[in-house]
Amino acid sequence: MNEVWKKPPISLAAYQDMVGREIGVSSWHLIDQNRINVYADVIEDHQFIHVDPERAKQETPFGTTVAHGFLTMSLLSIMSYEVMPVIEGTTMGVNYGFDKLRFISPVRSGRRVRGRFTLAEAKLRKEKELQSRTSVTIEIEGEDKPALVADWIGLIYFE
Repeated sequence: MNEVWKKPPISLAAYQDMVGREIGVSSWHLIDQNRINVYADVIEDHQFIHVDPERAKQETPFGTTVAHGFLTMSLLSIMSYEVMPVIEGTTMGVNYGFDKLRFISPVRSGRRVRGRFTLAEAKLRKEKELQSRTSVTIEIEGEDKPALVADWIGLIYFE
C-alpha cells in the first residue's frame, strides 16, 4: 500500500481549525516526455507542442515540448494525498470541481512540479457531508511563476 494512504486521521474539529492555514507542500513530481506522451495517448491530444520535441523547439517560444494543462492539473490528486489530512470517520471523498482554475505558466518537459495547499473552507453541508475548498498552487521548480492556481472543492462523506 502506498504510504500516502497511511496517515493517522484527525478529528473533524481539528480539520476545521486548519481553515486559513497552509496545510503543506507535496513532493516534487517529474513531468518528462514519457509522461506527456502517455497522457496524450489517453486523451487523444497529440498537438505537436506536447509530443514533437524537434518541432516544438523550432516553432514555439518554449524551446521544447510542454505538458498539457490538464496533465498538470491531474497531478493534484497525488499531491493532495501526500499533503491533506484524513478526517476520522471518512468513508470517501469526491472531487466536486473548481471555483477557479488558471493555467499561469507552461510546464516544459523534464521539469518538476509540486503542490502547495491552503485550506480555505470546511463546512458541513449535511450531517455527514463536508464541503472543503482548498486553494492550490502548482509550482515549477526553478521558476518564479506557478504552473497553475485553483480553488478546488471536494466533498467528504462520513460514516
